[in-house]
Order: sequence, then C-alpha cells, then structure tokens
Amino acid sequence: MRAPGFWFRPPDRPGLLPRLLAPLGRLYAAGTARRLRRPGYHPGVPVICVGNLTAGGAGKTPTVIALVERLVARGHEVQVVSRGYGGHLAGPVRVDAARHGAADVGDEPLVLSAFAPVWVAKDRAAGVRAAEAAGAQVILLDDGFQSPAVKSSMSLVVVDAGRGFGNGRCIPAGPLREPVVTGLARADLVLAIGDGAAQAQFDAVWRAAVSAPLLRGELRPLAMGMDWTGERVLAFAGIADPSRFFATLRAEGAELIRGEALGDHQTLSDTLLRRLEAEAKAVGAQLVTTEKDAARLPAAWRSRVLTLVVRLHVADWSALDARLTALGL
Repeated sequence: MRAPGFWFRPPDRPGLLPRLLAPLGRLYAAGTARRLRRPGYHPGVPVICVGNLTAGGAGKTPTVIALVERLVARGHEVQVVSRGYGGHLAGPVRVDAARHGAADVGDEPLVLSAFAPVWVAKDRAAGVRAAEAAGAQVILLDDGFQSPAVKSSMSLVVVDAGRGFGNGRCIPAGPLREPVVTGLARADLVLAIGDGAAQAQFDAVWRAAVSAPLLRGELRPLAMGMDWTGERVLAFAGIADPSRFFATLRAEGAELIRGEALGDHQTLSDTLLRRLEAEAKAVGAQLVTTEKDAARLPAAWRSRVLTLVVRLHVADWSALDARLTALGL
C-alpha cells in the first residue's frame, strides 16, 4: 500500500480529512505510549536501535549498513536483528542468502546480510538473545524504536529530510507512530537524509523540534562501473518514496521513460514483471530498480533487471563517534 498524499501536506495546512481523523490519531499515540511502558529485555552487550517516527521507510537500511561498516572499522563484531517485515519465518533464524528468499525473511534482511550476520525474529528480544549467543559484541536493532521488547543503549532516529515528519499527525491522520516531541525526546541522535534542498526544507519546518545532536546525510549512487548517462530506462520501485529513486536516476543522467511506483515491499509477480518488460522493450528501454526491490525479484528475473545501488554519505560523523566512545565502542 502507498501512503495517502494528505499525510505529507504542510503541518500548517493539513486539510479537512486529517482534522477529522485526529481523534483516532490521538488514540494511536496513546496506544504507543502505553506499549512503551512495558518492561523489556536488558541485553548484556550494547544495542543500537535504528528507527524512525513515521510509518514506512526513511533510509534505515542504508543507515544500518553505514553503522555496520563504522563499527567494524572500530574493531567490533556486529550483528543485526530485524523483524523481517514481509517474510513468513518467525525465527529467530540467521539469514542465509543461499537458502532464504524475501518471502522467508523479508527484503531488507537479505540486503543487510551481505554486510553482517542478520537475525530475523518476530520476537525482538529472542533475536537479540540469539545474536548474543552467536558472539555479537554490539547489536544493531533494525527498527523497534516504538517497541519495548529490548532496552537499547542508544537510539538513532532516521528522517527523510524532504518529507520530514509529514503533516505532524499520528496514524491514520498522518504518518507518525507517535508525536514528534514525544519521540524525539527519547532519541540520542537524529539523522536527516536528503540533499541540500531537502535539508533546507527540514530546517525550515522541523529543525526546532530536534533537541538531540543532528547528523546530516545523503544517499549517493555507488559507482559500480555503470554509466547511466543517456541510458533509456523504465524504472520501478516499491519503497516509501519511489519519486526519490526516479529523481536519482535522472540526476545520474539516465533518460527515464517512465517510473512505476509500487507499494512498499510489494510482491513482484511474474505478471507485473512481464508487463513492465514488454513496455520497456516497446520503447527500447532497460528495466531498473532499487537494491531493496532487487532482493524480491524471482530468480529468473535477476539478470534481466539492472539495480541502482545507493549508500549513505555523512560528512561529519563526530556526534555519532562521541556517543559510541561513551558506550565503550
């Protein structure tokens, strides 16, 4: 499913429907607050939670990859725990790309498993225990900021700088899982991801709400020997904001014939892919998708679709490094 457009209207001009849905949003926020009061598991190793305040993606997967690389460079054995959204395995199970598919463990854990051991567990505490037993010195909890199951040592909230926190209202009136002020009060760090224009937009609307140290990052294409200049492409993406992916392709010089925006984590059926391939062939274009979507491609399609891979670039990691040092990392 795609997020309703009114979720991302300016906070000072939300429209009629969000106002009508506001009482339900307050009930949702109250439910989150009650859930967070439950006791949770206290791990024997540091746990860093990478989460967000909104429904849908904000760049958590590239952030986890960047944190894995940074912690490994500091000499630590890092493991990741995820609920495996979209996968049917309850776990705890360690992701094995050779025998697991997205239907088993979800697309994001498959992507992450190329960088560190990843455990999928619907019960987050059980997943953390499994990672501890497997020798993890530090655990990255992918999502879980609104879950009381595990007590984290540090929480990093990721936000799409361009979208910010949407209209500032809670589900279903807006995209928030909890009010901005309430959520950010528990954050140790906030990472805003976006280009210069997006960062300026974030500053204009939301910067005053951020009391924790603020990191700024940008998703940049990874050079993999592919020159996109002049390449005719038909792109498809099932991520939180497909338009951002399409804009990246254009910025890389690709001639985007059309972009198909799919639902977040949408199943890539053979029927859908055949339709897209036929359309691409008719206009002399190449199919291209995101790294996360590529993890959901059926085996027969993986050689027929190009992937644009992006990685997180942060110019100044000093606030994070200071926090890691304080944790003994």
